[in-house]
Amino acid sequence: MRRIAMVFALFGALGALTASPASAQMFSEGYEFLKAVKDRDGDAVTEALNQPGTTIVNTRDLTSGETALHIVTERRDAIWIRFLTSRGANPNIRDKKGVYPIQLAVTLGYLEGVEALIKAGAQIEVTNNAGETPLIAAVHRRDAALIRLLLEKGANPDRSDNSGRTARDYASLMTGNSTILAEFERADTARKEKGASGSYGPGA
Repeated sequence: MRRIAMVFALFGALGALTASPASAQMFSEGYEFLKAVKDRDGDAVTEALNQPGTTIVNTRDLTSGETALHIVTERRDAIWIRFLTSRGANPNIRDKKGVYPIQLAVTLGYLEGVEALIKAGAQIEVTNNAGETPLIAAVHRRDAALIRLLLEKGANPDRSDNSGRTARDYASLMTGNSTILAEFERADTARKEKGASGSYGPGA
């Protein structure tokens, strides 16, 4: 009986060592930090961020790859976006599906979030696994305000996705697209008036 008990104990120990990453993360500082962000527990989040030399603000969920910025962007929380980026959160980390916070904000039609992320240094030419830029996603949404913002910040309307189509192409293919096309024309005119070169991007 003692030998059988020892065998079961051994298997139990091996099971603990090979526990899933999600189970292991339940006891990690990163898990607790992301949980506090989800719970809007400002005191716990601030305490974690105040630890000397910590980089926990950019920790990623082991299963989804989401960062704290993904979490607060998805819930459309500009106050938390600004708070986290002021504490060093990197807006240019993508999750395991290849999605960046700015792409998530655009997909949600969350203009204030897009503005906050760009101000914090989010790159506007990032692409998801389909090669779509935030501008292409905004065109798919027919969101004139987001299209205008991204174009003003230097988004390239002629960058193609994996299918070979650009934001300008998608806009041209839409029915009832006059408002969307007007934004591209406005941006083209503004660039010509500034004497900008053919390249796109911030400051171009």
